[in-house]
Parts: sequence; C-alpha cells; structure tokens
Amino acid sequence: MQEYHDREWGVPVHDDRRHFEFLVLEGAQAGLSWSLILQRRPAYARAFSGFDPASVARYSAARVDRLVEDASIIRNRRKIESAVGNARRFLAVQREFGSFDDYGWRFVGGRPRQNRWKSPGDIPVTTPESDAFSEDLRRRGFRFVGSTVIYAHMQAVGMVNDHLVGCDRYREVAGLRSPGGSRPFPAP
Repeated sequence: MQEYHDREWGVPVHDDRRHFEFLVLEGAQAGLSWSLILQRRPAYARAFSGFDPASVARYSAARVDRLVEDASIIRNRRKIESAVGNARRFLAVQREFGSFDDYGWRFVGGRPRQNRWKSPGDIPVTTPESDAFSEDLRRRGFRFVGSTVIYAHMQAVGMVNDHLVGCDRYREVAGLRSPGGSRPFPAP
C-alpha cells in the first residue's frame, strides 16, 4: 500500500492500457479492500492479458468460466464478465474519442483537480464529476462503474489530487502536468 501511495496514486495517467487496468482493478475491488486487490494485481495482469483491452474483448464464455475458477483473482462471475464487456465498450470509446484518456480527462476539463484536504475524513467518495463520468459510462453499457468506483479511478489516475496537504506527495503530484501540458479538453 505504501509503495502504491508513494509511486502511483494520484500521478496523472495518459496511457489507455493503464486506464483499463485501473477500471478492471477498481471494478474487482467494489465491496472489498484495495489492499486485497493490490496483492492480486500481478495475477490480474496474467488473467487479463496484461490489461490489453483488445485481447480481453475477445474472451469467450469458456475463458470466463476458467477465470471464475482461478483462485488467484476474485472469482466473482459478474465482475469478471463486466471486465470483458467493459473491454468491448472501452474499445468503442477509443474509436469515438481517439483514446479513452481523451474521453476520461474531459470530465475534469483536462487538468487534475487540486484538492486541499486536511484529514482523511475530508475526502469525498463521489463528486459531481465522478457522478457525470459514471453516468456516461453506464449509458455506454459499462458495468461496475458506479460513482464511488469511478471516483477511485479518478484518484488512481491523477484526475484528482487527493493527497492530504500535509502529505509529502501532495506538492510532488500537484506539480505534474496534465495531458498535452495545460491544454484543457472540452467539457462533456
């Protein structure tokens, strides 16, 4: 957890494979602890073709059945099926917007939101932006993408900086650039 916090959490991500990875992991995490999912992250990478959405989109029902039997990941059929279905929808978003990255960053105007939380209790579990992002994903057929899951995604990929202001990482992450430098994306 500490290494994830110190090296990844809140760092702006602009790579579609990483976006897909976090969507799979956060969907698997729903109702569970993030530490459990981080421990199984290497197994998820093996099970889901290195988080290549094009490969996952081609998974058959038989492949899903095998994954349900794989004790190295969370063996929840609905979550596994949603990851496969979400891969197909992810590809559709890429075709429509050029990249999932371009699509997702629109929900924060193309720039990371720099929050100024002083204590963990200040950090919300959803925001109007995560509500809008979640609603749009669900309209497109994505599953396991409720507003709380999507806010976790936004935190993980640096769309929001939710490090506490007293955290050593706060200023480091605040200084990182958004995609295209400071170029804002049009709002959805």
